[in-house]
Amino acid sequence: MKLFDVYSLFDVTPVKAEGCRIWDDKGQEYLDLYGGHAVISIGHTHPHYVEVLSDQLSKIGFYSNSVQNPLQEQLAERLGRISGYEDYTLFLDNSGAESNENALKLASFHTGKSRVIAFHRSFHGRTSGAVAVTDNPKIQAPFNQCHQVTFLDLNDTLAVEQELAKGDVAAVIIEGIQGCGGIHVPTAEFMRSLRELTQKHSAVLILDEIQSGYGRTGKFFAHQWYGIRPDIITMAKGMANGFPCGGILISPMFQATKGMLGTTFGGNYLAMAAALAVLDVMEQENLVENAHQVGEYILANLPKSDKIKEVRGRGMMIGIEFHDSVAPIRQALLKDYHIFTGVAGTNMVRLLAPLCLTKEQADRFLEALKELL
Repeated sequence: MKLFDVYSLFDVTPVKAEGCRIWDDKGQEYLDLYGGHAVISIGHTHPHYVEVLSDQLSKIGFYSNSVQNPLQEQLAERLGRISGYEDYTLFLDNSGAESNENALKLASFHTGKSRVIAFHRSFHGRTSGAVAVTDNPKIQAPFNQCHQVTFLDLNDTLAVEQELAKGDVAAVIIEGIQGCGGIHVPTAEFMRSLRELTQKHSAVLILDEIQSGYGRTGKFFAHQWYGIRPDIITMAKGMANGFPCGGILISPMFQATKGMLGTTFGGNYLAMAAALAVLDVMEQENLVENAHQVGEYILANLPKSDKIKEVRGRGMMIGIEFHDSVAPIRQALLKDYHIFTGVAGTNMVRLLAPLCLTKEQADRFLEALKELL
């Protein structure tokens, strides 16, 4: 049997990692500015993370959600305190797509409505409902296209108001900062208008913080830069530093009923141990502030070049958009300078480094990019 061939792969085989560094099977060291697609938050193989996971595995790794699991309660308490959402409740699942599925389902349960407003260039996952609110027809099968979704332009307040006024919208879903769509940052005015309009028209505001959350932008959630509080916040990626884990933070206005939501693997012992270890390190090493400071340092010191069209982002979520394809630049960064970066579309280099990136490590990238330009 062979693997189902859906991924374009670099000719690199990582076998070891530490902090923001990766080594391949030939012993070559790389600087990781991609974090496995924004998943690595506290750095690879952090000693505390490894110790906590190993200790938990030696006790119990899994049982179902039909028993008491105090680790889930510990995570809910600490996450509420650290994020500033102590009055919200937590539902745990396995991934970003599953988190968005649960958020959309909960919004529909709550409002009794089915239509959703999403935005052009959005990405919310690849499961049925999540891919339906993702603005990419290439990954939508006919099965996914039966959902009632209206796509609007980012920052178009009037269009949102006109759609909400029709009275059939269950939810508006938006990323704190658009990730796969090209690091597009919504304006504070637009986000505040979304909050006001969804409340006015009894629709649920869902903030997808799967890529932009968990400290990546220099606040715990990107939407906190705008001074708003959504009804549901979806999370995953950096939540457990590579161990599959996701969840949603749910406003007190929602009433839970038995069986409304469910999951087999969500909230398991190992995932909870990993997620708690992540919060330990984030607090102890002040990683949210570090992400902000190092991100500002990168933005301030990027080389000037007429090849660069625009730079967007915050913290450890930066997009460098070029006029032309970035494929040669990314290949050179990887092959000649041994630096992993991401991409969005064809013309953007995307940086999603672990939150522990240092200024010295950032300099390695800045100097390489300067030489290439």
